[in-house]
Amino acid sequence: MKPFMLFITLSFLTLSCLFAQEDQSSQQIAIIALIDNYSKARELQDTVLLKEILMPNIDQLVSTGEWRMGMQSAIEGMQRSATTNHGTRTLTVDKIKFLTLEVAVVDARYVIENPGAGKREMWSSFLVMLTDHGWKISSIRNMLPTG
Repeated sequence: MKPFMLFITLSFLTLSCLFAQEDQSSQQIAIIALIDNYSKARELQDTVLLKEILMPNIDQLVSTGEWRMGMQSAIEGMQRSATTNHGTRTLTVDKIKFLTLEVAVVDARYVIENPGAGKREMWSSFLVMLTDHGWKISSIRNMLPTG
């Protein structure tokens, strides 16, 4: 009887791990789509999309050291930045670290390419949260490496 119970227990654990990995994989795809939507919204200055994918209490620290606290401040700052820092913005997700099933840290390469002014290569980190309406961005940290 003990070998049978051990077999059942191990089978259950194996299936649980497989389903958890499959679910995490689908969540990673959804998070990558979220970051892609953020990039698209920034490029198009689509405030409607930004309001859908940002948490109301969003906070953002940009590479200049400016803190943007709250939805209004973040969106205004993003629009101002797009106007003053011309170029094509590209965000490429490098890694996703799940802190819980509903909270993850996303690290992405952030490049702004301007044919006349060159290329800025930075990093962005996003804290994302799973809500009743899907994944949303809670905070953003942009870093410009030195040296």
